[in-house]
Amino acid sequence: MRSLTEQHIRNSFINCSKGEAKRLPIPRDLGERPWDDLDFLGWRDPGAPDRSYLVTERAGDLVGVTLRFPSSRRGFLHRSMCSLCLTTHPGNGVSLMTARKTGAAGREGNSIGIYMCADLACSLYVRGKKALESGSRFEESLTVEQQIARMVGNVSAFLERLYA
Repeated sequence: MRSLTEQHIRNSFINCSKGEAKRLPIPRDLGERPWDDLDFLGWRDPGAPDRSYLVTERAGDLVGVTLRFPSSRRGFLHRSMCSLCLTTHPGNGVSLMTARKTGAAGREGNSIGIYMCADLACSLYVRGKKALESGSRFEESLTVEQQIARMVGNVSAFLERLYA
C-alpha cells in the first residue's frame, strides 16, 4: 500500500458523512507505518473503544470504512479466527466488527459484520512481521504471496458487501 496523508484518508470514507470523516482521529504515526507491508491501514480510535477504521485501495481508488467494535465481551469469541487473514487468537484477539452499508441502505441503519483481528494488523500477521502473543497461524501450503492475495480478496469481498 502506498503512504497516505491525512487528507487522503479523510476523503476516502464511504460509510460516514463528510463531517464524521473530518472529526475522526487519524493515526499520528503515519510516517512510521510499514507501508510496504500493509495491504490496508487499520486502527482503533483511542478516544472511543467501540470504533475502528480501515482504509484500503480498491480499483485504483482509496476506500475508507468506519467499523463498530463491541464494547462488551459479547462480541468476542473465546478462541476465534479472523475472516480476513485466518489468524486465530484466544480471548479477545478477534472481534465482530460491523460497518454501516453505503447509500440508502446505510442511512436506513443496515450494516454487515465480519470477524477481524481486533488490532487490525492482519497484513503483518500474514507476513510474519508481527508475532502473536498467543494463538497461531495455520501452517499452510500456500506461499506468503498467495496468503496475501487471499486476504486482499477477503477485504475486497467485505467491501463489495458494503456496496450491495
